[in-house]
Amino acid sequence: MATPIHPKTAEQAPIAQATQDSTAIIQVIERAALNPEVDIDKMERLLQMQERVLDRQALMAYSAAMAAMQTELPSIAERGKTNNGHYATLEDIVDTVRPIMKKHGFAVSFRIQTQERGIQVTGVLMHKDGHREETSMLLPADTSGSKNAVQAFGSSTSYGKRYVLCALLNITTRGQDDNGHAAAPVKLVTPFQAGQIRQLIAACPPATQEWFVGKYSDAEQVPRSDFDKLRASLQKRAQPNHQHH
Repeated sequence: MATPIHPKTAEQAPIAQATQDSTAIIQVIERAALNPEVDIDKMERLLQMQERVLDRQALMAYSAAMAAMQTELPSIAERGKTNNGHYATLEDIVDTVRPIMKKHGFAVSFRIQTQERGIQVTGVLMHKDGHREETSMLLPADTSGSKNAVQAFGSSTSYGKRYVLCALLNITTRGQDDNGHAAAPVKLVTPFQAGQIRQLIAACPPATQEWFVGKYSDAEQVPRSDFDKLRASLQKRAQPNHQHH
């Protein structure tokens, strides 16, 4: 009995084409390597072409896996609490997304760098086929309350990890009592507006950043109706040498 042949999905077709392109270029490189008349410059150009094809193949696989994973990522309950509201904790986010990421071939890592202006937290989302994406956030040490230097570093690091992880995976959060269902859809800020907010919040004091995460979770989750007021408020707090009391 013949095995049925299933047509390729729209996501699989570009990846399959990139694989065919890669195989074809490898065959050309192998033939060229056996030809003593082929000069080194031509070999280098062929190798560079092969590298570009492999990069394109990895990007397509990453994009297809990300699209599939997005359909499975749930909104995460905001069980962490600050004086200004609630937020989804790093532990809750990681525990929720780790098995889903693993299923789709993703892993995440963080780089923490201490700089003159504060702490830079970089999240790296890697896919099994080689492509990776990064998001960074620079923030001052959180010295609010009675935190010592070690506690301040840990608080800012945790905040940065939550922020970049939510940005990399486009994670949404929800209050514990709404089961993820809002009464009506809310129009959110545009990507450009979200970028403006992200730049402003990075220059704000830690207490303001904690408030922002507690209220909105991420710049892309800000309702469009809040944008003007929020931008004006953040601009006041993002002044150079601003001291938060």
